[in-house]
Amino acid sequence: FQAEDGIRDLVRSRGLGDVYKRQDMYDLIHEMRTRIIKSNAFSSGRILGAILFENTIQKKIDKIPSAIYLWEKLNVVPFLKVDKGLLSIENQVQLLKPIDDLEASLKLAKENKVFGTKMRSVINGANETGIKNIVDQQFDIASEILSYGLVPIIEPEVAITIPDKKEAEDLLYDSLRSRPDRIRTKKQVILKLSLPDQDNLYEPLTKHPNILRIVALSGGFKKNEAVDRLIRNKKIIASFSRALAEGLKRNDPKEQFEKQLEQTIQSIYEASQT
Repeated sequence: FQAEDGIRDLVRSRGLGDVYKRQDMYDLIHEMRTRIIKSNAFSSGRILGAILFENTIQKKIDKIPSAIYLWEKLNVVPFLKVDKGLLSIENQVQLLKPIDDLEASLKLAKENKVFGTKMRSVINGANETGIKNIVDQQFDIASEILSYGLVPIIEPEVAITIPDKKEAEDLLYDSLRSRPDRIRTKKQVILKLSLPDQDNLYEPLTKHPNILRIVALSGGFKKNEAVDRLIRNKKIIASFSRALAEGLKRNDPKEQFEKQLEQTIQSIYEASQT
């Protein structure tokens, strides 16, 4: 999986967000995104899916809507990020803001041959109540998304910098063990989880019939560390954004850009094979 959050962060890291108007920044992000997608390194042989913002869905690549281009030209499965950001911290977590236009987003997804959606919450501490609330909210919204025939990616991200990360991950695992049982028969979700401190913590969940895949986010780890951690976690594949874009520059010469992206994708692909 390739998520575009990292491309947005890459543009901001160059200070462009302070120089350009908001729409200009979106255009720059799309330019960078298009360069990655049209690279020879970006292919369905190593990349299963790409997570896109709604702004991206409404833009085009070679005069073709972005999501449709991914599927019809590259056989890469498109997903749409549907959340509207996070609420303030309560019980050491940040729940999703209300998604008032969820139905409109799901209709847009269907119109653009999108396979599924993604929602991101954040866990900032080992708080049992907060973590249960995050899991319940994510799965409740996922039920509505499933009713549209789309596959939701549920992302309760555990922040990598918190001192009780392992304890928070243990609580998250406990909450995730039983919640998929309430999904209707033959319906499936994807879990997108931070790379855990305890190797293979989430591996038992890969056997659940209502979990299609478990994918790992890089979550702020540098590429090499994210790849090393992924190798140690069996049956989990990468859904890296920041790690994928690491080292890429918008104005890199083509040969340098292609070489860097090829090396990055290959290393992430190999780590996903364990």
